[in-house]
Amino acid sequence: MVKGNAVGEPLVHIKDFRMDFGDQAVIRDLSFDVQVGETFGLLGSNGSGKTTTLRALLGIYQATAGTLHIDGKVFEPRDGARLGYLPEERGLYKKESVLDVMVYFGQLKGLSRQKAVSWSHAYLDRVSLGDKATTRVDKLSGGQQQKIQLGVTVMNDPELLILDEPTQGFDPVNRRLLMDIIEDQKRAGATVIMVTHQMEEVERLCDRVLLLKNGTAEAYGTIEDVQDRYGGTTIRLQHSGPLPASDLYDIRVAEHNYAELSPRAGTDETDILRELVQRGVSVRSFSTAKTSLEEIFIRVYGDQNEPSGA
Repeated sequence: MVKGNAVGEPLVHIKDFRMDFGDQAVIRDLSFDVQVGETFGLLGSNGSGKTTTLRALLGIYQATAGTLHIDGKVFEPRDGARLGYLPEERGLYKKESVLDVMVYFGQLKGLSRQKAVSWSHAYLDRVSLGDKATTRVDKLSGGQQQKIQLGVTVMNDPELLILDEPTQGFDPVNRRLLMDIIEDQKRAGATVIMVTHQMEEVERLCDRVLLLKNGTAEAYGTIEDVQDRYGGTTIRLQHSGPLPASDLYDIRVAEHNYAELSPRAGTDETDILRELVQRGVSVRSFSTAKTSLEEIFIRVYGDQNEPSGA
């Protein structure tokens, strides 16, 4: 992989990708690009094909059909020195010390031993594990092991960073810390592909997203594109009194004194406010915002009953 590919050329290019397992088509005619320097969210419910797509891109699976290129060509293991991949299934040598494991992987990625040791100590201090350098990996908690795994993934300053559920199992404090580390990688020039179910992470970090559903692209574009297509505007309302049904809006959320409304096509928000007041609703607050990705995710996938997995 080489930084600075031709202007306008995507770093990752997937075209007409199909993946069959036996008689089952898991991915069907999937096409998308990831541009140099962007953070790209690959989203979907369990079983929608996210991990399968990443594994085929990296040559772990052999695609049934289609083009899957990184920097203009099929990925080969020798290209891995500039790649950081955090897989869904983590893999560390658990009987060894934290520092030995990190230094070993650092040297595999081309760092000198001295550089790997220095980098590892600095990283461990940053993630509040400075006192665990000589501790065996299997003596760490799951969240602590996850921090080590992410460190191993980013320690070579990869040009392409592929993260499959990087903050799974983290509390909010550690999730924010790990998001800060990912943002540092992006500022350093990395292109990031991220699989996550944490929609606030996507809204914070991602330039564009692709929503996979049953192995096909349900939506693809900027977050605003997806919000406009599936969500549009949400009205958040604090009120007293019964909330009437109306031809002007759909009620998405209705709690005791709080509601979220979706204006119907061609409806102005001021018309909705006027109707509510005219029909006797005591409006304490009335605000509009783009529908969150979390709500869109629920709308797109909430009726599915997919198996857990890819």
